[in-house]
Amino acid sequence: MEISVGSIYKQFEMVTKDFSERPALIYLDKKYTYSQLREAAESLAAALHTLGVAKGDRAIIYLPNCPQWVIAWLALLRVGALAIPISPIYTPVDLIYMANDSGATTIFCLDTNFGYVAQILPETDLKRVIVTNVGELLPWWKRLIGRGFNKIPKGKFASGEGIYTFKGLLKDGRTSSLPPLKTEGEEMVEMLYTGGTTGLPKGVPYTNIVFLESVAEQRSMSERYIPRGEDIVIQGGPLFHILGQAMGLGALLSGDTLILLPRVNLDGLMDHVQRNKALTLFGVPAMYRMILEHDRVDYYDLSSLKYCFCGGDVLPVEVAERWQKKFGKPIYTGYGTTETCGRVSLTPMGEEAPVGSAGKITPLQRVKLVDPDTLKPAPLGEPGELLVSSEHMVRAYWNKPEETAECFIEVEGRLWYRTRDIVRIDREEWLFYLDRSVDTIKHKGYRVAASEIEAVLQEHHAVIASCVVGIPDEKVGERIKAFVVLKEDVKGVSAYDLIRWCRERLVPYKVPQYIEFRDMLPKSKVGKILRRELRAEERKKLEEA
Repeated sequence: MEISVGSIYKQFEMVTKDFSERPALIYLDKKYTYSQLREAAESLAAALHTLGVAKGDRAIIYLPNCPQWVIAWLALLRVGALAIPISPIYTPVDLIYMANDSGATTIFCLDTNFGYVAQILPETDLKRVIVTNVGELLPWWKRLIGRGFNKIPKGKFASGEGIYTFKGLLKDGRTSSLPPLKTEGEEMVEMLYTGGTTGLPKGVPYTNIVFLESVAEQRSMSERYIPRGEDIVIQGGPLFHILGQAMGLGALLSGDTLILLPRVNLDGLMDHVQRNKALTLFGVPAMYRMILEHDRVDYYDLSSLKYCFCGGDVLPVEVAERWQKKFGKPIYTGYGTTETCGRVSLTPMGEEAPVGSAGKITPLQRVKLVDPDTLKPAPLGEPGELLVSSEHMVRAYWNKPEETAECFIEVEGRLWYRTRDIVRIDREEWLFYLDRSVDTIKHKGYRVAASEIEAVLQEHHAVIASCVVGIPDEKVGERIKAFVVLKEDVKGVSAYDLIRWCRERLVPYKVPQYIEFRDMLPKSKVGKILRRELRAEERKKLEEA
Protein backbone atom coordinates (compact mmCIF):
# COMPACT_ATOMS: atom_id res chain seq x y z
CA MET A 1 0.00 0.00 0.00
CA GLU A 2 1.60 3.22 -1.14
CA ILE A 3 0.96 6.48 0.67
CA SER A 4 0.66 8.90 -2.22
CA VAL A 5 -2.54 10.66 -1.16
CA GLY A 6 -3.13 13.48 1.28
CA SER A 7 -5.95 11.99 3.30
CA ILE A 8 -7.56 8.76 4.45
CA TYR A 9 -10.71 9.51 2.48
CA LYS A 10 -8.75 10.15 -0.71
CA GLN A 11 -7.08 6.77 -0.17
CA PHE A 12 -10.55 5.23 0.12
CA GLU A 13 -11.64 6.99 -3.08
CA MET A 14 -8.60 5.65 -4.90
CA VAL A 15 -9.28 2.10 -3.68
CA THR A 16 -12.93 2.41 -4.69
CA LYS A 17 -11.87 3.39 -8.20
CA ASP A 18 -9.59 0.33 -8.45
CA PHE A 19 -11.95 -2.20 -6.82
CA SER A 20 -15.41 -0.67 -7.34
CA GLU A 21 -17.34 -3.95 -7.66
CA ARG A 22 -15.32 -5.99 -5.16
CA PRO A 23 -17.11 -6.68 -1.86
CA ALA A 24 -15.85 -4.19 0.73
CA LEU A 25 -17.98 -5.39 3.65
CA ILE A 26 -19.80 -8.59 4.50
CA TYR A 27 -22.17 -8.31 7.44
CA LEU A 28 -24.45 -11.20 8.38
CA ASP A 29 -24.14 -12.38 4.74
CA LYS A 30 -25.16 -9.02 3.25
CA LYS A 31 -22.44 -7.72 0.93
CA TYR A 32 -21.56 -4.09 0.20
CA THR A 33 -19.33 -3.39 -2.77
CA TYR A 34 -16.79 -0.57 -2.61
CA SER A 35 -18.98 1.58 -4.86
CA GLN A 36 -22.02 0.94 -2.63
CA LEU A 37 -20.03 1.74 0.50
CA ARG A 38 -18.76 4.98 -0.98
CA GLU A 39 -22.26 5.95 -2.13
CA ALA A 40 -23.60 5.41 1.40
CA ALA A 41 -20.71 7.38 2.94
CA GLU A 42 -21.25 10.28 0.52
CA SER A 43 -25.00 10.31 1.22
CA LEU A 44 -24.51 10.38 4.97
CA ALA A 45 -21.78 13.03 4.63
CA ALA A 46 -24.13 15.22 2.57
CA ALA A 47 -26.86 14.85 5.21
CA LEU A 48 -24.41 15.70 8.00
CA HIS A 49 -23.26 18.76 6.06
CA THR A 50 -26.87 19.90 5.75
CA LEU A 51 -27.32 19.47 9.51
CA GLY A 52 -24.35 21.77 10.10
CA VAL A 53 -21.58 19.27 10.82
CA ALA A 54 -18.47 21.06 9.55
CA LYS A 55 -14.73 20.63 9.26
CA GLY A 56 -13.12 20.39 12.68
CA ASP A 57 -16.31 19.37 14.51
CA ARG A 58 -16.12 16.31 16.74
CA ALA A 59 -18.49 13.33 16.57
CA ILE A 60 -18.65 10.26 18.81
CA ILE A 61 -19.21 6.82 17.27
CA TYR A 62 -20.87 4.89 20.09
CA LEU A 63 -21.63 1.74 18.07
CA PRO A 64 -20.58 -1.93 17.91
CA ASN A 65 -19.01 -3.42 14.77
CA CYS A 66 -21.57 -2.96 11.98
CA PRO A 67 -21.78 -1.30 8.53
CA GLN A 68 -23.19 1.86 10.12
CA TRP A 69 -19.95 2.21 12.08
CA VAL A 70 -17.86 2.15 8.90
CA ILE A 71 -20.23 4.41 6.97
CA ALA A 72 -20.30 6.95 9.81
CA TRP A 73 -16.49 6.93 10.05
CA LEU A 74 -16.07 7.49 6.32
CA ALA A 75 -18.77 10.17 6.25
CA LEU A 76 -17.06 12.11 9.04
CA LEU A 77 -13.77 11.91 7.17
CA ARG A 78 -15.57 13.18 4.06
CA VAL A 79 -16.87 16.33 5.78
CA GLY A 80 -13.59 16.88 7.63
CA ALA A 81 -15.00 16.20 11.10
CA LEU A 82 -13.04 14.40 13.80
CA ALA A 83 -14.29 10.86 14.50
CA ILE A 84 -14.19 9.70 18.13
CA PRO A 85 -14.89 5.95 18.30
CA ILE A 86 -15.66 4.64 21.80
CA SER A 87 -16.80 1.34 23.29
CA PRO A 88 -20.58 0.70 23.05
CA ILE A 89 -20.54 -0.65 26.61
CA TYR A 90 -19.48 2.66 28.15
CA THR A 91 -21.74 4.03 30.88
CA PRO A 92 -23.20 7.56 31.21
CA VAL A 93 -20.25 8.55 33.44
CA ASP A 94 -17.80 7.63 30.66
CA LEU A 95 -19.95 9.30 28.00
CA ILE A 96 -20.19 12.59 29.88
CA TYR A 97 -16.44 12.72 30.38
CA MET A 98 -15.53 11.90 26.77
CA ALA A 99 -18.18 14.15 25.25
CA ASN A 100 -17.05 17.11 27.34
CA ASP A 101 -13.34 16.39 27.07
CA SER A 102 -13.50 16.11 23.27
CA GLY A 103 -16.05 18.89 22.73
CA ALA A 104 -18.22 16.56 20.65
CA THR A 105 -21.45 17.97 19.23
CA THR A 106 -22.72 14.83 17.44
CA ILE A 107 -23.11 11.22 18.55
CA PHE A 108 -24.03 8.02 16.69
CA CYS A 109 -25.67 5.40 18.91
CA LEU A 110 -27.82 2.27 18.90
CA ASP A 111 -31.47 2.40 19.85
CA THR A 112 -30.58 0.04 22.70
CA ASN A 113 -28.20 2.55 24.31
CA PHE A 114 -30.17 5.67 23.43
CA GLY A 115 -31.28 5.85 27.07
CA TYR A 116 -27.71 6.50 28.19
CA VAL A 117 -27.29 9.19 25.54
CA ALA A 118 -30.57 10.91 26.45
CA GLN A 119 -29.47 10.90 30.08
CA ILE A 120 -26.26 12.84 29.38
CA LEU A 121 -27.57 15.43 26.89
CA PRO A 122 -28.25 18.14 29.51
CA GLU A 123 -24.67 17.83 30.78
CA THR A 124 -22.87 18.02 27.43
CA ASP A 125 -22.71 20.13 24.26
CA LEU A 126 -24.17 17.34 22.10
CA LYS A 127 -26.60 18.83 19.57
CA ARG A 128 -27.30 15.87 17.29
CA VAL A 129 -28.09 12.25 18.13
CA ILE A 130 -28.14 9.82 15.21
CA VAL A 131 -29.83 6.55 16.13
CA THR A 132 -29.61 3.18 14.41
CA ASN A 133 -30.28 -0.52 15.04
CA VAL A 134 -27.74 -3.30 14.48
CA GLY A 135 -29.97 -4.83 11.78
CA GLU A 136 -31.27 -1.59 10.25
CA LEU A 137 -29.43 -1.94 6.93
CA LEU A 138 -30.20 -5.65 6.48
CA PRO A 139 -32.92 -6.79 4.02
CA TRP A 140 -36.42 -6.72 5.53
CA TRP A 141 -36.74 -10.50 5.63
CA LYS A 142 -33.49 -10.87 7.58
CA ARG A 143 -34.67 -8.29 10.08
CA LEU A 144 -37.97 -10.16 10.42
CA ILE A 145 -36.25 -13.50 11.03
CA GLY A 146 -33.74 -11.94 13.39
CA ARG A 147 -36.42 -10.35 15.52
CA GLY A 148 -38.54 -13.49 15.38
CA PHE A 149 -35.70 -15.48 16.91
CA ASN A 150 -34.77 -12.62 19.24
CA LYS A 151 -31.37 -12.23 17.56
CA ILE A 152 -31.71 -8.51 16.78
CA PRO A 153 -32.23 -6.50 19.97
CA LYS A 154 -34.49 -3.49 19.58
CA GLY A 155 -34.61 -0.48 21.85
CA LYS A 156 -36.84 2.55 22.14
CA PHE A 157 -35.78 6.09 21.40
CA ALA A 158 -37.50 9.43 21.51
CA SER A 159 -38.21 11.70 18.58
CA GLY A 160 -37.66 15.41 18.69
CA GLU A 161 -35.31 18.23 17.87
CA GLY A 162 -31.76 17.08 17.24
CA ILE A 163 -32.65 13.36 17.03
CA TYR A 164 -32.30 11.65 13.66
CA THR A 165 -32.34 8.12 12.31
CA PHE A 166 -29.34 6.77 10.45
CA LYS A 167 -31.50 5.36 7.66
CA GLY A 168 -33.41 8.63 7.34
CA LEU A 169 -30.19 10.60 6.91
CA LEU A 170 -28.94 8.17 4.26
CA LYS A 171 -32.15 8.81 2.32
CA ASP A 172 -32.03 12.59 2.80
CA GLY A 173 -28.39 12.77 1.76
CA ARG A 174 -29.03 11.32 -1.69
CA THR A 175 -30.57 14.61 -2.77
CA SER A 176 -28.20 16.92 -0.88
CA SER A 177 -25.05 18.56 -2.21
CA LEU A 178 -21.58 18.19 -0.73
CA PRO A 179 -18.65 20.61 -1.13
CA PRO A 180 -15.25 19.33 -2.30
CA LEU A 181 -13.07 17.52 0.25
CA LYS A 182 -10.31 19.69 1.72
CA THR A 183 -8.10 17.83 4.17
CA GLU A 184 -4.39 17.12 4.11
CA GLY A 185 -1.85 14.83 5.71
CA GLU A 186 -1.11 16.66 8.96
CA GLU A 187 -4.72 17.48 9.82
CA MET A 188 -6.40 15.62 12.69
CA VAL A 189 -9.04 13.12 11.59
CA GLU A 190 -9.67 10.82 14.55
CA MET A 191 -9.17 10.46 18.27
CA LEU A 192 -9.05 7.25 20.30
CA TYR A 193 -9.23 7.21 24.09
CA THR A 194 -6.76 5.20 26.13
CA GLY A 195 -6.32 4.66 29.87
CA GLY A 196 -4.86 7.58 31.84
CA THR A 197 -2.41 7.31 34.73
CA THR A 198 -4.51 9.88 36.62
CA GLY A 199 -7.60 7.70 36.28
CA LEU A 200 -9.08 9.70 33.40
CA PRO A 201 -8.92 8.41 29.80
CA LYS A 202 -6.61 10.34 27.49
CA GLY A 203 -7.53 11.35 23.96
CA VAL A 204 -4.93 10.28 21.39
CA PRO A 205 -5.38 12.35 18.21
CA TYR A 206 -4.38 10.91 14.81
CA THR A 207 -3.59 12.83 11.66
CA ASN A 208 -4.18 11.48 8.16
CA ILE A 209 -0.52 10.65 7.66
CA VAL A 210 -0.05 8.95 11.07
CA PHE A 211 -3.02 6.67 10.39
CA LEU A 212 -2.10 5.93 6.76
CA GLU A 213 1.48 5.04 7.66
CA SER A 214 0.25 2.68 10.34
CA VAL A 215 -2.16 0.73 8.15
CA ALA A 216 0.38 0.66 5.31
CA GLU A 217 3.03 -0.94 7.53
CA GLN A 218 0.50 -3.39 8.95
CA ARG A 219 -0.74 -4.46 5.52
CA SER A 220 2.81 -4.78 4.16
CA MET A 221 3.42 -7.72 6.52
CA SER A 222 1.24 -10.05 4.42
CA GLU A 223 1.22 -8.29 1.02
CA ARG A 224 3.93 -10.52 -0.45
CA TYR A 225 1.69 -13.58 -0.01
CA ILE A 226 -1.75 -11.96 -0.17
CA PRO A 227 -1.76 -9.08 -2.72
CA ARG A 228 -3.79 -5.95 -2.13
CA GLY A 229 -7.38 -6.38 -3.23
CA GLU A 230 -7.34 -10.15 -2.69
CA ASP A 231 -7.50 -10.53 1.09
CA ILE A 232 -10.64 -11.53 3.00
CA VAL A 233 -10.25 -10.35 6.60
CA ILE A 234 -12.49 -11.36 9.47
CA GLN A 235 -12.83 -8.66 12.11
CA GLY A 236 -11.63 -10.29 15.31
CA GLY A 237 -11.59 -7.14 17.43
CA PRO A 238 -13.57 -3.94 18.03
CA LEU A 239 -13.32 -1.08 15.55
CA PHE A 240 -12.85 1.43 18.37
CA HIS A 241 -9.50 -0.24 19.26
CA ILE A 242 -6.28 0.46 17.35
CA LEU A 243 -5.77 -3.26 16.60
CA GLY A 244 -9.24 -3.46 15.06
CA GLN A 245 -8.61 -0.30 13.08
CA ALA A 246 -5.15 -1.20 11.78
CA MET A 247 -6.36 -4.58 10.53
CA GLY A 248 -10.03 -3.92 9.73
CA LEU A 249 -10.05 -0.35 8.43
CA GLY A 250 -6.63 -1.06 6.94
CA ALA A 251 -8.27 -3.80 4.85
CA LEU A 252 -10.81 -1.28 3.49
CA LEU A 253 -8.02 1.12 2.58
CA SER A 254 -6.24 -1.68 0.69
CA GLY A 255 -9.10 -2.92 -1.50
CA ASP A 256 -9.64 -6.07 0.58
CA THR A 257 -12.90 -7.54 1.88
CA LEU A 258 -13.79 -7.12 5.56
CA ILE A 259 -16.18 -9.50 7.31
CA LEU A 260 -17.90 -7.76 10.22
CA LEU A 261 -19.54 -9.52 13.16
CA PRO A 262 -21.77 -7.58 15.58
CA ARG A 263 -19.89 -9.33 18.38
CA VAL A 264 -17.20 -12.00 18.54
CA ASN A 265 -19.11 -15.26 18.90
CA LEU A 266 -16.70 -18.15 18.29
CA ASP A 267 -19.16 -20.34 16.39
CA GLY A 268 -20.21 -17.38 14.27
CA LEU A 269 -16.61 -16.39 13.65
CA MET A 270 -15.51 -19.88 12.60
CA ASP A 271 -18.63 -20.34 10.47
CA HIS A 272 -17.86 -17.08 8.63
CA VAL A 273 -14.26 -18.16 8.06
CA GLN A 274 -15.49 -21.44 6.59
CA ARG A 275 -18.25 -20.04 4.36
CA ASN A 276 -16.36 -16.98 3.11
CA LYS A 277 -12.93 -18.65 2.81
CA ALA A 278 -11.36 -15.93 4.95
CA LEU A 279 -7.60 -15.55 4.52
CA THR A 280 -6.76 -13.29 7.48
CA LEU A 281 -7.82 -13.58 11.11
CA PHE A 282 -6.70 -11.30 13.92
CA GLY A 283 -7.40 -10.88 17.60
CA VAL A 284 -5.98 -10.89 21.12
CA PRO A 285 -4.30 -13.98 22.65
CA ALA A 286 -7.45 -14.90 24.59
CA MET A 287 -9.37 -15.34 21.32
CA TYR A 288 -6.85 -17.83 19.94
CA ARG A 289 -6.86 -19.78 23.20
CA MET A 290 -10.67 -19.87 23.22
CA ILE A 291 -10.76 -21.18 19.65
CA LEU A 292 -8.29 -23.96 20.52
CA GLU A 293 -10.31 -24.92 23.58
CA HIS A 294 -13.73 -24.64 21.90
CA ASP A 295 -15.49 -28.00 22.00
CA ARG A 296 -16.81 -27.56 18.44
CA VAL A 297 -13.64 -26.27 16.78
CA ASP A 298 -13.30 -29.49 14.74
CA TYR A 299 -16.76 -28.98 13.20
CA TYR A 300 -15.41 -26.08 11.13
CA ASP A 301 -12.99 -25.93 8.21
CA LEU A 302 -10.49 -23.15 8.92
CA SER A 303 -8.00 -24.27 6.29
CA SER A 304 -8.50 -21.13 4.15
CA LEU A 305 -6.67 -19.02 6.76
CA LYS A 306 -3.21 -17.93 5.67
CA TYR A 307 -2.35 -15.01 7.96
CA CYS A 308 -3.27 -15.21 11.65
CA PHE A 309 -2.19 -12.09 13.55
CA CYS A 310 -2.16 -11.52 17.29
CA GLY A 311 -1.82 -8.21 19.10
CA GLY A 312 -3.08 -6.35 22.15
CA ASP A 313 -1.15 -8.51 24.61
CA VAL A 314 1.65 -11.06 24.93
CA LEU A 315 0.93 -14.34 23.11
CA PRO A 316 1.78 -17.29 25.41
CA VAL A 317 4.32 -19.63 23.80
CA GLU A 318 2.16 -22.67 24.52
CA VAL A 319 -0.82 -21.12 22.65
CA ALA A 320 1.41 -20.39 19.65
CA GLU A 321 2.75 -23.94 19.68
CA ARG A 322 -0.70 -25.53 20.00
CA TRP A 323 -2.04 -23.42 17.12
CA GLN A 324 0.89 -24.36 14.89
CA LYS A 325 0.44 -28.03 15.70
CA LYS A 326 -3.33 -28.04 15.15
CA PHE A 327 -3.63 -25.85 12.07
CA GLY A 328 -0.13 -26.07 10.57
CA LYS A 329 0.15 -22.27 10.48
CA PRO A 330 1.92 -19.82 12.79
CA ILE A 331 0.34 -16.95 14.67
CA TYR A 332 2.21 -13.80 13.65
CA THR A 333 2.65 -11.36 16.49
CA GLY A 334 3.10 -7.64 16.91
CA TYR A 335 3.51 -4.99 19.57
CA GLY A 336 2.09 -1.48 19.56
CA THR A 337 0.22 1.12 21.57
CA THR A 338 -2.63 3.53 20.96
CA GLU A 339 -0.11 6.39 21.19
CA THR A 340 2.01 4.95 18.36
CA CYS A 341 -1.10 4.14 16.28
CA GLY A 342 -0.25 0.45 16.66
CA ARG A 343 2.70 -1.21 14.94
CA VAL A 344 5.99 -0.68 16.75
CA SER A 345 7.06 -4.22 15.91
CA LEU A 346 5.45 -6.73 13.52
CA THR A 347 6.29 -10.19 12.23
CA PRO A 348 6.45 -10.35 8.42
CA MET A 349 4.48 -13.25 6.96
CA GLY A 350 6.83 -16.03 5.91
CA GLU A 351 9.55 -15.16 8.43
CA GLU A 352 10.21 -17.49 11.33
CA ALA A 353 10.26 -15.36 14.45
CA PRO A 354 12.40 -16.22 17.47
CA VAL A 355 10.39 -17.95 20.20
CA GLY A 356 8.72 -15.42 22.47
CA SER A 357 9.30 -12.39 20.27
CA ALA A 358 6.63 -9.78 19.51
CA GLY A 359 7.81 -8.96 16.01
CA LYS A 360 10.58 -6.97 14.39
CA ILE A 361 10.85 -3.17 14.67
CA THR A 362 9.03 -1.68 11.67
CA PRO A 363 10.90 0.50 9.14
CA LEU A 364 9.22 3.82 10.00
CA GLN A 365 9.86 3.57 13.76
CA ARG A 366 12.91 4.56 15.75
CA VAL A 367 13.37 2.94 19.15
CA LYS A 368 15.57 3.53 22.18
CA LEU A 369 15.95 1.50 25.39
CA VAL A 370 16.61 3.47 28.57
CA ASP A 371 16.78 3.09 32.32
CA PRO A 372 13.18 3.92 33.41
CA ASP A 373 14.41 5.94 36.42
CA THR A 374 17.25 7.96 34.89
CA LEU A 375 16.35 7.80 31.16
CA LYS A 376 20.01 7.03 30.46
CA PRO A 377 20.63 4.52 27.63
CA ALA A 378 20.38 0.89 28.71
CA PRO A 379 23.59 -1.14 28.23
CA LEU A 380 23.84 -2.76 24.81
CA GLY A 381 21.87 -6.01 24.72
CA GLU A 382 20.21 -5.34 28.08
CA PRO A 383 16.49 -4.73 28.70
CA GLY A 384 15.18 -1.21 29.17
CA GLU A 385 12.10 0.97 28.95
CA LEU A 386 11.06 1.35 25.33
CA LEU A 387 10.98 4.84 23.81
CA VAL A 388 9.47 5.21 20.32
CA SER A 389 9.75 8.00 17.76
CA SER A 390 8.96 8.55 14.10
CA GLU A 391 8.89 11.39 11.61
CA HIS A 392 5.09 11.52 11.74
CA MET A 393 3.89 10.67 15.23
CA VAL A 394 1.32 11.57 17.85
CA ARG A 395 2.94 14.46 19.70
CA ALA A 396 0.55 15.12 22.58
CA TYR A 397 -2.58 13.98 24.36
CA TRP A 398 -5.77 15.96 23.87
CA ASN A 399 -6.18 18.57 26.63
CA LYS A 400 -3.73 16.79 28.94
CA PRO A 401 -0.59 18.96 29.26
CA GLU A 402 0.68 17.25 32.43
CA GLU A 403 0.37 13.70 31.08
CA THR A 404 1.79 14.87 27.75
CA ALA A 405 4.87 16.21 29.56
CA GLU A 406 5.27 12.88 31.37
CA CYS A 407 4.86 10.63 28.33
CA PHE A 408 6.21 12.64 25.37
CA ILE A 409 9.77 13.67 26.14
CA GLU A 410 12.66 15.22 24.25
CA VAL A 411 15.92 13.28 24.21
CA GLU A 412 18.90 14.53 22.22
CA GLY A 413 16.75 17.00 20.30
CA ARG A 414 14.12 14.46 19.25
CA LEU A 415 10.60 13.79 20.57
CA TRP A 416 10.00 10.29 21.98
CA TYR A 417 6.97 8.52 23.41
CA ARG A 418 7.57 6.68 26.69
CA THR A 419 5.77 3.33 26.47
CA ARG A 420 6.52 2.48 30.14
CA ASP A 421 7.09 -1.10 28.92
CA ILE A 422 10.30 -3.02 29.57
CA VAL A 423 11.55 -4.87 26.51
CA ARG A 424 14.67 -6.43 25.02
CA ILE A 425 15.68 -5.96 21.38
CA ASP A 426 18.20 -8.30 19.76
CA ARG A 427 20.69 -7.52 16.98
CA GLU A 428 18.18 -8.42 14.25
CA GLU A 429 15.72 -5.94 15.85
CA TRP A 430 13.31 -8.59 17.15
CA LEU A 431 11.47 -7.21 20.16
CA PHE A 432 10.90 -9.31 23.29
CA TYR A 433 8.33 -8.01 25.74
CA LEU A 434 9.37 -8.49 29.37
CA ASP A 435 7.22 -6.36 31.66
CA ARG A 436 4.56 -3.70 31.54
CA SER A 437 4.12 -0.39 33.30
CA VAL A 438 3.27 -0.77 36.96
CA ASP A 439 0.32 1.58 36.43
CA THR A 440 -1.30 -0.27 33.54
CA ILE A 441 -3.04 -3.65 33.47
CA LYS A 442 -3.66 -5.60 30.27
CA HIS A 443 -6.97 -7.49 30.65
CA LYS A 444 -8.49 -9.22 27.60
CA GLY A 445 -6.55 -6.89 25.30
CA TYR A 446 -7.74 -3.73 27.06
CA ARG A 447 -5.35 -1.33 28.75
CA VAL A 448 -6.81 -0.59 32.17
CA ALA A 449 -5.50 2.25 34.34
CA ALA A 450 -4.98 0.91 37.86
CA SER A 451 -5.48 4.42 39.24
CA GLU A 452 -8.99 4.64 37.76
CA ILE A 453 -10.11 1.57 39.72
CA GLU A 454 -8.34 2.84 42.83
CA ALA A 455 -10.16 6.16 42.56
CA VAL A 456 -13.54 4.38 42.37
CA LEU A 457 -12.72 2.18 45.38
CA GLN A 458 -11.60 5.18 47.41
CA GLU A 459 -14.93 6.88 46.79
CA HIS A 460 -16.51 4.17 48.97
CA HIS A 461 -17.19 5.46 52.49
CA ALA A 462 -15.40 2.50 54.11
CA VAL A 463 -12.13 2.63 52.13
CA ILE A 464 -9.14 4.61 53.31
CA ALA A 465 -6.57 3.33 50.78
CA SER A 466 -6.36 0.99 47.80
CA CYS A 467 -3.84 -0.35 45.32
CA VAL A 468 -4.70 -2.28 42.15
CA VAL A 469 -2.38 -4.63 40.27
CA GLY A 470 -2.51 -7.12 37.42
CA ILE A 471 -1.96 -10.83 38.14
CA PRO A 472 -0.56 -12.80 35.18
CA ASP A 473 -3.16 -15.14 33.69
CA GLU A 474 -2.71 -17.26 30.57
CA LYS A 475 -6.34 -16.90 29.47
CA VAL A 476 -6.91 -13.15 29.76
CA GLY A 477 -3.42 -11.66 30.05
CA GLU A 478 -3.83 -10.32 33.55
CA ARG A 479 -6.60 -10.50 36.13
CA ILE A 480 -7.35 -7.44 38.22
CA LYS A 481 -6.74 -7.58 41.97
CA ALA A 482 -7.32 -4.79 44.47
CA PHE A 483 -5.64 -4.45 47.86
CA VAL A 484 -7.84 -2.42 50.18
CA VAL A 485 -7.38 -0.82 53.61
CA LEU A 486 -10.65 -0.12 55.44
CA LYS A 487 -11.23 2.60 57.99
CA GLU A 488 -10.71 1.38 61.56
CA ASP A 489 -14.29 1.85 62.71
CA VAL A 490 -15.88 0.12 59.71
CA LYS A 491 -17.43 -3.33 60.05
CA GLY A 492 -19.46 -5.59 57.80
CA VAL A 493 -18.03 -4.43 54.45
CA SER A 494 -17.13 -7.47 52.31
CA ALA A 495 -15.21 -7.99 49.09
CA TYR A 496 -18.54 -8.65 47.40
CA ASP A 497 -19.81 -5.23 48.50
CA LEU A 498 -16.79 -3.49 46.98
CA ILE A 499 -16.97 -5.46 43.73
CA ARG A 500 -20.65 -4.57 43.43
CA TRP A 501 -19.71 -0.91 44.07
CA CYS A 502 -17.22 -1.10 41.19
CA ARG A 503 -19.72 -2.80 38.86
CA GLU A 504 -22.07 0.16 39.29
CA ARG A 505 -19.34 2.64 38.30
CA LEU A 506 -17.00 0.89 35.86
CA VAL A 507 -17.36 -0.89 32.55
CA PRO A 508 -17.26 -4.70 33.06
CA TYR A 509 -13.67 -5.28 31.94
CA LYS A 510 -12.37 -2.83 34.59
CA VAL A 511 -14.07 -4.47 37.58
CA PRO A 512 -11.62 -6.26 39.95
CA GLN A 513 -11.87 -10.04 40.10
CA TYR A 514 -10.27 -10.20 43.55
CA ILE A 515 -10.22 -7.98 46.64
CA GLU A 516 -7.73 -8.55 49.46
CA PHE A 517 -8.03 -6.60 52.70
CA ARG A 518 -4.84 -5.36 54.38
CA ASP A 519 -4.03 -3.43 57.53
CA MET A 520 -1.58 -1.28 55.55
CA LEU A 521 -0.01 -1.00 52.09
CA PRO A 522 3.74 -0.85 51.38
CA LYS A 523 4.97 2.72 50.85
CA SER A 524 8.16 4.48 49.84
CA LYS A 525 9.97 7.01 52.05
CA VAL A 526 7.99 9.80 50.42
CA GLY A 527 4.68 8.06 51.08
CA LYS A 528 4.05 6.62 47.59
CA ILE A 529 2.38 3.21 47.48
CA LEU A 530 4.83 0.63 46.14
CA ARG A 531 2.67 -1.07 43.55
CA ARG A 532 5.64 -3.02 42.20
CA GLU A 533 6.13 -4.77 45.56
CA LEU A 534 2.55 -6.01 45.55
CA ARG A 535 2.90 -7.23 41.98
CA ALA A 536 6.10 -9.06 42.93
CA GLU A 537 4.31 -10.72 45.86
CA GLU A 538 1.58 -12.03 43.55
CA ARG A 539 4.05 -13.32 41.00
CA LYS A 540 5.98 -15.14 43.70
CA LYS A 541 2.78 -16.83 44.86
CA LEU A 542 2.14 -18.03 41.30
CA GLU A 543 5.66 -19.40 40.98
CA GLU A 544 5.37 -21.29 44.25
CA ALA A 545 1.91 -22.67 43.53
